[in-house]
Amino acid sequence: MSLLLRHTTLIDPAKGTRQVGDLLIREGRIVQAGTSLSPCGARVLEADGLIAAPGLIDAHVHLRDPGQTYKEDLRSGTAAAAAGGFTTVVAMPNTLPAMDNAGLLSDLQARARVQGLVRVRQVGAISRGLAGEALSDFEALAQAGAVAFSDDGRPVENGELMRLALERAAALGKPVLSHAEELTLPPELAASESCAVARDICLAEQTGCPVHLCHISTAASVRLIRDAKRAGIPVTAETAPHYFTLSREDEGCAGNPNAKMNPPLRTPRDRLAVREALADGTIDLIATDHAPHADFEKSLPFEKAPNGIVGLETALALGITELVRGGVLTLPMLLSKLSTVPARLFGLEGGSLEPGQPADLVLFDENEAWTVDPGALHGKSRNTPFGGRRLFGRVRLTLLAGAVVYRAP
Repeated sequence: MSLLLRHTTLIDPAKGTRQVGDLLIREGRIVQAGTSLSPCGARVLEADGLIAAPGLIDAHVHLRDPGQTYKEDLRSGTAAAAAGGFTTVVAMPNTLPAMDNAGLLSDLQARARVQGLVRVRQVGAISRGLAGEALSDFEALAQAGAVAFSDDGRPVENGELMRLALERAAALGKPVLSHAEELTLPPELAASESCAVARDICLAEQTGCPVHLCHISTAASVRLIRDAKRAGIPVTAETAPHYFTLSREDEGCAGNPNAKMNPPLRTPRDRLAVREALADGTIDLIATDHAPHADFEKSLPFEKAPNGIVGLETALALGITELVRGGVLTLPMLLSKLSTVPARLFGLEGGSLEPGQPADLVLFDENEAWTVDPGALHGKSRNTPFGGRRLFGRVRLTLLAGAVVYRAP
C-alpha cells in the first residue's frame, strides 16, 4: 500500500528541520520527503494545517500484562499509546510474574504482535523476581528480545549486584535503567532520589558502563547528572511530564490519590530545575511512566492508594503546552526527546523521517486546544491528575507502518 501525505508541515527531529511539504510512503516505509511529490498511484491524504513527525517512542510504560490486566492490557495500553501519538512503547518488567525469563518475555512479545496496536518492546528484569538478590539470565533475555534491563518499580539496593548488571548489560550492548531510590529515606525527601542517583553515577564511572536514570524529579539529581556528563561519565536521564508540569504545592495535588506517584511530586524549585535540565540537555528524554490503576485502588485514602498515573494520552500536549509554548524547548527539540533520543538509546528504528525508516508517524495540530476528560481516555484506567486541564496540541492521526491505528473523532 502506498500513501502520500500532502501539504503537511514535516518536522524531522533527528535533523531539527521544519518545512512544509509532502511525504511518500510505500510498503510501510518512508520513501521520500519533498515538495509537490507525484502520488505515483498512492492514496493521497490531505494534511493541511497538521504537523507530521516520527511516531513518538515512550521509553517507560507499565502495561500490567501479565498479572494485572484489570488495570491495563496489551490492547488497551497500546490503544492509549496510539491515541497519544506513540507508535512504540517500552514496557517495564514489574509484571506478575516478573519479566525475568526468556520464555515469559517471548510469550509477551508474540502476544503483543497480535494484540497490540503499536510496537511493544520489553525490558528484562535485572534480578530474578525483582528480589535484588541474583541476576537474571541477561543473555537469554536479550536473545528473546529484551531491549534493556531494569528492576523498575523498585531499586536495586545491592551495589555489587548493580555493578555486575552494568557490566553484563554493557557486554550485550544493552542499557541498564536505574530506578533511583534510597529506601532507607522517606520518598518525600529529595535525597531519597539523589543519593541513589549518586551511587549509580559512581558505578557508571567505575565500570565505564552506561546507566540510564529513570523519572528524574529533583534539583539535586539534576546537578549530579549535569556534573557527571561534564566529566564524561556515561550516564543518560529521563523525566516525566508530571515533573515539569506539577509541584506538590499546586492546587488539587496535595492529598489527591490521582497525583500520587513515585518519585512523588516535588517543589516548584525542583520543577524549574527539571525544565532547565531539559533545555540544556542534562535530561535526555521524556517518558511517561504510564502507570494505570483501577478506580477502586485510587479511591483509597492517599496513604493507602498505589503510586502512579496514566500519561500516554497527555504527554505530547503537556510538552507543547508547558515546554514549547512556555519557551523552554522548540517543537523539534520536544519531538526529539519523545522519539529520536529514545530510539537511539534502545537501538530502535524510528525517530526520523529519513527514507527507509518505518512509516510510524504522528499527525497533530499544535495549536488545537482541548480539555482532558478522564472518562474519554482509551486505556482501562482513569488515574490522571490532569482531568479538566486545558491543553494545546491534539493528535489527529497515528500511523504504524503506514496504516492508520488512531484517528481522532
